[in-house]
This record gives sequence, structure tokens and C-alpha cells, in this order.
Amino acid sequence: LLNPNRNPQLNREQIEERLRDYLGVREILWLGDGIEGDDTDGHIDDLTRFVGERTVLTVMEDDESDPNHAPLQANLERLNSLTISGKPLEVITLPMPGRIDREDLRLPASYANYYIANTSVLLPTFADPHDARAAEILQHAFPTRKIVPIDCRQLIWGLGAFHCLTQQQPSLAQN
Repeated sequence: LLNPNRNPQLNREQIEERLRDYLGVREILWLGDGIEGDDTDGHIDDLTRFVGERTVLTVMEDDESDPNHAPLQANLERLNSLTISGKPLEVITLPMPGRIDREDLRLPASYANYYIANTSVLLPTFADPHDARAAEILQHAFPTRKIVPIDCRQLIWGLGAFHCLTQQQPSLAQN
């Protein structure tokens, strides 16, 4: 929202005012840069996702030589310093899959781009050693849902995974 190509006529305060007016939100939490290869200027669905009222999952790159390490570490530090209604966030980290390139372009592979369905969570996987750990973390975060890992090595060529492809439709309560 803050990138010049998104809302060049609005500053941060004006964007926050509109978010409060149109969405009824009281608090707005800002993160820094997104992951390398993300053509959306850092969409949140590749970085950090709420899984509870004050609980977030956020991706973290452990390899200090990877270009994603520094911005993701900065986001983690920012998340650890934030509060909602005066209470700290609970921050759970997800690993990043290894680098995936296509035609010299790094693709935005991220376990955070999962889709929450009514009874399951579709987890993008990448035939990576971190796939199993990401599934374990999501199962802990969503104990009542089945985690469904699906290989997204071909899908990620389109620069996104399940959350990028979907528009959520909540189930209607049966009367």
C-alpha cells in the first residue's frame, strides 16, 4: 500500500485513515520489505498471516547469505515489538523453502501462501526439506483442520500459490 506505484497520492496517515474508515479497523500493523521475486511489492500473504486474534505465522530465512534473511529478520523483530490492544503478538515462525529460480528469476516460493478452507488448509510445498516442518507448524496452528500439502513447483511459475489464486467464501451458518 505504501509503494509509490500503488497509492502515489496518499501518505501513510491517509492510507491508515481510509483503512479505518472503510474496514472499521482500530489498529494497523506495518511490516517492511517482502521476499525476493515477489512482483506484488510485498503482499502480506507471502510473509505473515494471522492465525488467531493475536497470533501470527511469519516466514523466516535462516541462511544469512540469502537476500531474504535481512528483510525477514527485520519483519520478525518488528512483529515481536508490536502489540494489539496493549497485548503482545504471539509470533510463530515458518521456514522458507530453498530458492527456486526460473529463467534467472527468483520465484516467490513461501509456505505462508497457504489457503484456509472450511475444514482444511492447502499448504504449498516445493519438494524441499522444509516442507514437512512447515506442515507440522501449520497443523499446530490449525489443530481442527487437515493440512493438505500440494506440490507447487509448477504453480509458483505464475508468481504465487494458493492464497494468491483464491477469493475466500466463508461457509454460511445453517439455521
